[in-house]
Amino acid sequence: MSRVLAPGLVVALAVAAGTERGPAAGQEKTAGVAVDKGKRTVTVPAKVAPRKLEHLKGEVYPIELIAGWGHPKGKKAHEIVVAIDVNPSDVHKGLEALGLKAGRPAKGPDAKAEGPAVLVYFEVPEGGTSKKVALEKVLIDPKSKKQAPKMTFRFTGSAMVAPDPTKPDDKKYGADLTGSLICLFPVTDEVVLQTDWTMKEERYLKLDINPEVLPKEGGPVRLVIEAPAGK
Repeated sequence: MSRVLAPGLVVALAVAAGTERGPAAGQEKTAGVAVDKGKRTVTVPAKVAPRKLEHLKGEVYPIELIAGWGHPKGKKAHEIVVAIDVNPSDVHKGLEALGLKAGRPAKGPDAKAEGPAVLVYFEVPEGGTSKKVALEKVLIDPKSKKQAPKMTFRFTGSAMVAPDPTKPDDKKYGADLTGSLICLFPVTDEVVLQTDWTMKEERYLKLDINPEVLPKEGGPVRLVIEAPAGK
């Protein structure tokens, strides 16, 4: 199946409806996604996802996504760190508003993600303020308790897919159908960001959440995607 990137996604972001005051200068919001052009960040509110889902009878699957829709809406809700409630395409638009251009998502054993590198981290509430938590501290090997290797994330954009096979020309932004936002391995190309890891790493990196660095299940965090200066 060909992997076509989203064509002509609009980069202009509308101010979120229902707010009494507009965002601060240099900031824009849409559907819960906040873009700060000064800090070159896109921020998404999220909640720590449950690792056990009742319909899976308590079975816990290794983490494959940093963020995605929670259960029952999200296709991969059993493999996420945090649950979001925004359309992945709105995050795509936010990154474009920072001047980034999507590359190409990867899928399969020999595929590797393409696109501009970005930083991804969490802001976790602490004592009335928040602290920055790197993702390699969030993910651990549940057996050895070792941290995950450092990750490089790339803005790939999502493949476009036809939900109805009888209408092959009626394509949608794939990540908006699955709810998958950030993926660790190229198990799907219906995402917005992927790491440089391949399916070779997926064979031995069976990761879980480090409960010592994140709030409890359901606790709020902010997912931040930062475009380095000059990108």
